[in-house]
Amino acid sequence: MLMLYNSDNFAVVQFEVEPREGGDALPARGGYEIVDKFARKEIFLEGALAEHFKAGVQALMETQPSEEELDAYIGRFGALAQQPVILH
Repeated sequence: MLMLYNSDNFAVVQFEVEPREGGDALPARGGYEIVDKFARKEIFLEGALAEHFKAGVQALMETQPSEEELDAYIGRFGALAQQPVILH
């Protein structure tokens, strides 16, 4: 688990799950969790959608974006969030 981004509006965490040694030959899995702090919802992106998110962030980083620009990009994916964030 690696915190990639944390603003007043969003948090983005990267997850990578490596295959077990000596276990099944399953490929490594992972993705990105996006938490919309104001909507109190989260989404987990994996597979093709995670790759699309990653590519977009990498392209955006080349332009040295402001926090507002990063939040706007992340917000496009956060709009898909349906899972409520529950604190315990």
